[in-house]
Amino acid sequence: ITDWYALPSRPDERIKLSVFVLDRELRSDAVRVIVYVQKRQDGLFVDAGIDTELSGRLEELILNRAREIRAESITEVIE
Repeated sequence: ITDWYALPSRPDERIKLSVFVLDRELRSDAVRVIVYVQKRQDGLFVDAGIDTELSGRLEELILNRAREIRAESITEVIE
């Protein structure tokens, strides 16, 4: 779980990530990411829901990087 983060280009919106590793196998259902979004209204941040599109992209990035690390470790063992 991360702290709230806002891009300098979008100061009226911030996100918070929760990342869950559900299995040791590299499968699409082994990682779950939830991106919570808040938007500023009247000077206060209020919940604006979950960004499912960004959640899916982050899950793919995590799985791709895990596959790269695994492939590198297999290559090192073979050499």
